[in-house]
Amino acid sequence: MQIGVTFPQTEIGTDPTAIREYAQTIEGLGYHHLVVFDHVLGADPRHRQGWIGYTQKDQFHEPFVLFGYLAALTKLELVTAVIILPQRQAVLVAKQAAEVDVLSGGKLRLGVGIGWNPVEYEALGMDFHTRGRAIEEQIEVMRLLWSQEVVSYQGHAHTIVEAGLNPLPVRRSIPVWMGGTSEHALRRIARLGDGWFPQGPPDEDMRATLEQLRTWTAEAGRDPAALGIEARISAASGDLSTWVRQTEAWQALGATHTSLNTMNAGYTSLDQHLEALRVYAEAVKP
Repeated sequence: MQIGVTFPQTEIGTDPTAIREYAQTIEGLGYHHLVVFDHVLGADPRHRQGWIGYTQKDQFHEPFVLFGYLAALTKLELVTAVIILPQRQAVLVAKQAAEVDVLSGGKLRLGVGIGWNPVEYEALGMDFHTRGRAIEEQIEVMRLLWSQEVVSYQGHAHTIVEAGLNPLPVRRSIPVWMGGTSEHALRRIARLGDGWFPQGPPDEDMRATLEQLRTWTAEAGRDPAALGIEARISAASGDLSTWVRQTEAWQALGATHTSLNTMNAGYTSLDQHLEALRVYAEAVKP
């Protein structure tokens, strides 16, 4: 199982020197990959009754721009978990992803999902209500663009006439992992995804969900063993012994990757984030 970290988007600040120190330190500790969350806009909650999502006060670095910076600094695998794909133009995402893949030496893993925030969809001019259907065509379009020099495609929302990306990804493909927990999302992952980002603890309910996902993957004519699983360990969920127990439990469930998320754990400095990652790395030996 490969061990990574979750980039502390909302807590690391904007100093590029601190971001460089964070990335190079975790690489030196032996971590394999870096996971980045994505939001374009934060909503002002003052006139949105019951709003529980991120707000305009929560900082999010833009993943592709951030990855362009990190690709010059480290050899970490760079992972989005997840890009909210249907609120973006798929062809442009394919271009951005291909560029990051080239600059990182083929180390991009593109996690995508449909999201939950209608405020972002509205501001970006996309339809929140058709996002589930949209993402399937988007993935098809991106994979064609990554694998062929010239593409012609006519779909519900995309028309491409004898055109192609340049540069193409290093291997003419980029792994597409997916988020989501609903039955619709899991069935979509079984048909289309290279991997899944589960949410929740490694308990019996999760074991049952993973068994169901693998069954649907086999029914789709695909090898369940080839489907990656990236779990997330929250530093806020307990102490080091809890993190290690959860890591071992995820490994027993067949997870292929996991990452430690140090956000919301009460850390107030970069050094505190890095110290937590240091003791975890010593305990699990990534």
